Order: sequence, then structure tokens, then C-alpha cells
Amino acid sequence: MDRRDFLAASGASLGGLMIPGFGRAVAAEALLETMDPARKKVLADIALGAATAAGASYCDVRIGRYLRQSITTREKRVQNVLNSESTGAGIRVIVNGTWGFAASSDLSNDGIARAARQAVAIAKANSVAQTEPVRLAPVKGVGQVSWATPIGRNAMAVPVKDKVELLLGVNAAAMAAGANFINSQLFIVNEQKYFASTDGSYIDQDVHRIWPNFNVTAIDKASGKFRSRNALSSPMGMGYEYLEGGRSIALPNGLTAYKDRYDMLEDAVQAAKHAVMKLKAPSVKPGKYDLVLDPSNLFLTIHENVGHPLELDRVLGYEANFAGTSFATLDKREQGFRYGSDIVTLFADKTVPGTLGAVGFDDEGVRTKRWDLVKDGILVNYQAIRDQAHIIGEAESQGCCYAQSWADVQFQRMANVSLSPGKNPLKPADMIKNVEKGIYILGRGSFSIDQQRYNAQFGGQLFYEIENGKITGMIEDVAYQIRTPEFWNACTAICDESDFRHGGSFFDGKGQPSQVSAVSHGAATTRFDGINIINTARSLG
Repeated sequence: MDRRDFLAASGASLGGLMIPGFGRAVAAEALLETMDPARKKVLADIALGAATAAGASYCDVRIGRYLRQSITTREKRVQNVLNSESTGAGIRVIVNGTWGFAASSDLSNDGIARAARQAVAIAKANSVAQTEPVRLAPVKGVGQVSWATPIGRNAMAVPVKDKVELLLGVNAAAMAAGANFINSQLFIVNEQKYFASTDGSYIDQDVHRIWPNFNVTAIDKASGKFRSRNALSSPMGMGYEYLEGGRSIALPNGLTAYKDRYDMLEDAVQAAKHAVMKLKAPSVKPGKYDLVLDPSNLFLTIHENVGHPLELDRVLGYEANFAGTSFATLDKREQGFRYGSDIVTLFADKTVPGTLGAVGFDDEGVRTKRWDLVKDGILVNYQAIRDQAHIIGEAESQGCCYAQSWADVQFQRMANVSLSPGKNPLKPADMIKNVEKGIYILGRGSFSIDQQRYNAQFGGQLFYEIENGKITGMIEDVAYQIRTPEFWNACTAICDESDFRHGGSFFDGKGQPSQVSAVSHGAATTRFDGINIINTARSLG
């Protein structure tokens, strides 16, 4: 976990005791409770009726029960166990072509009707300053439907004792393998979401996510030098089965990757050994190298220089005050802008089972789907929601609207954005055989990127030098500097589907007030030629 994720995670956990959207602390048994769907429909109909009676031309209501569990340990100690629950309703309306939103934790009949009328009053007040009416892309009502994350075992139902034993066992194994320090965490989320709208939809969804993580540190006591390695796990839209063993992938140099399942104990032992090795690894010589990027590294680059710059609200400047804009402006799509080389196809998809962003319907009641953002290297589309679709000539929303809780208004969020695997058979070991001077990079590291997502710098967890088609050893202090279109145009090879894996962000922040969301990014091992490498130790003086 890097500093940004730690702050987001700890803020979510500690703030959960105070912020309505993150709820209150509860006993672990409460995490298994559910709301009666019939009662949710009654409440939804009351809200829809109250809003339309007060003058709304459109209304949607989200009744949500948001559950979170986090367990953190360090070496032999349990540092924190937090269970939180938050239940309430968020109501969004259009009056006089203007949005209004109100939320309430009062789920009595009178309470939800009152919140609906408040949303209408807010919309009427907002309409005084409205210059252009909201234009919603049409959505056909689906009636009463349900969707659930396909899980094998509800992680919330696993006793806390078992989870603590897993984490402490991971810590002990890492210490036995050479680590001096280790902290480990397990984050679990269950979103029970009910959506209803005046379009005629009543959608009940049960969404599950899980993220095991750790950080291992080894120290050279003679010099005081230390090195760390984070887990190579991926946060996933799965149940506890993700942690119960399964298929792994053998990578070059004796490394292991995890696909669909994760062996936390095995990874922690490897991490301890890697941290010790990093203490003796030589520092990189700056210069131009061909990069072989494992999906555990490339997912973050995709997130930052594809996912964010192709969010339409950012392109339009809605995020400028808080997070910046985008170099990928609307005129570039009209001009057939070359975002990458011919083999680069980047797509958005909220339907893939196991991914963080996978749901049946978004928070506007739009059925999720897959669509291309960059096709054969050419920029072809963006990520848009119902009130944005007309701006880019789309007849319907792409289903990427999301709110972090019932207490927050839904808005455009990043879908799962991924790089299509190569079409021809190619394994990472075969890719490395064709590299004369390169670096093989695994794991997410620190990064920096400008306000338009154009100039960037990325690190990693593990770095291996490649000479004449062979890995010659571990190196350290590596970061690659890129300009987004130059980087993707330098893509010369992509491994096949068998190597395709997902990484992701459990706490992707956006908006004012800021909200977090979870999103996955898929890729296979990918080669980029002639990329500038700097030595981070020298850069820091």
C-alpha cells in the first residue's frame, strides 16, 4: 500500500465513525443482515410519488446498506478490527431541467417522503442559475430485477478469528523468510443497493469486493539501509474464495503471478526474500531501455494515463478545479488522434465477473456493457453517463455512473479500463528473449502525473535488468518517464490471453466533495521500446 492508498483507506476506516456515508461501528454479526426487498420497494414508491407530486419530471432513488470490514496487523499484533454499517436513501430529481439531490438515514415512510420533497426544493432553487436544461439519454425501465456478485463464499461470514489467523500467519512466514517488519491488511466491502426510478426500474444488487494486502521490510543493520516490497495481490470483486488457493502463473526468473485466486502466504514469503535481495541490488544506470511491464505494474499506468484522461467530465473541464483536465480533448477524437500503436486497443467494461467495477446496472439504472476507447491505436470514445451522452453523439449512457454511498450524489466514474491482450501466442519469457537492453518491472510503485495526464513518471516494486534476451539480475531505484501518446505508440508487443490479469484500485478518489470508487484494469505483459529511465536515488540527491 503506498501513501495515497493508505491515506484513503485509513480515512475511510477512521472517518467511518463520523461520516454519514461510511456509517457507524457494528458487531461482526450485523454484517450478515439484509433489508427486505418488499420494504425497499414500498419506500422507493413513496419517494417517487412524493417527488413527482412536488413537481419533479424525473426521479431516482437509491436505498443502500453499505458494509465494510477492515483488519490490520503488524508482526505478531492485531492493530485494528473495524466493522461499519451505513443505511439510508439518496434521492435525485429533475425539476425545470435542473438537478436536485437530498439524502436521509430516516427510512420511515415520512422520512423518505420528506427527503424527496427536499430534493425537489433544492432543484427549484438551483434552477434559478440554470442556463441549459439537463438532457438525459433514454433508458428503458427493466421492472423488478436483481443482480449479485458471483461469489463462492461470503467474506463477511468468515469468522474474524480465521481472518486474523491468516494475517498473523502471513506475518510469521514473512519474518521467518528474512523480513524485519511486516504489516498486513484485509479490506472487505458489501454494497446492498436498491435503485428505482420513474423510468420504471426496480433493481436490487448485492456487490462484494475484497482486498488482501501487506508491506514487507528488510533492514541491513550494519548500514541502516532498508528495502520494502508490497503484496502483488489484486483487489477483486469476489468473495473469500479469492484467498483459498487456486491457479498461479509461472513468470520468468522464478516469479509467480496470481490469476483469479491469491496465495497470500506464498507471496509474503517471496516478498521477504525479494526485500532482502533488494538490499544488495545495484542501482540502475539512467538511459533508454525497452520495458517489459507486468500487468501488476501496467494497471496503474492504464488507470492514470488512459482511464482518467478519457473520463468525459474531466475532458469537459468539470474536474479542472480539483484534479485537472485532459489532453485528450473532443477535437482529437474528431481528428482520429493516434493514441497508441496499431496493436493497442483499450476498452472499458463493467461486466467482467471478478473485477472491482462489475455490476449489473450502474447507479442510474443503466445496464452495464463493454465499449472501445482506443481501437487499433486510434482514439474513438470516452466514458459518459446519461446527461453527458448527447455531448459526444451517443444515443445512450455507457453505464459508468456511481456514488460511494447512499448519502452521496452519483456522478461519472471510471469504468474498468483494460488493454486488449495480443492476438498471437506470446508468453512473458518469449517476450524477454527478444529484448537486447531492457528492464522487466513488476508491481505498483509511486507515481507522478501532470494536470492533463500527459507527462508522467512511474516506479514499481521489482526491477530486473535484461541483456541480450536474458535477465541478468535485480536492480533498484528505477522509474520510467513518459508522455502518454508517445508511450502507447512505443508499444511493440503484447502477450496473449493466457497472461491477461487484472489489477486495480480499491480507493480511487475523485470529485468535490471527494468520493472513492473501486476499479479494475486488465492487461497482459506488454513491451514498450526506447523509454527513458531515471535513477530515483540520484534524483533525490
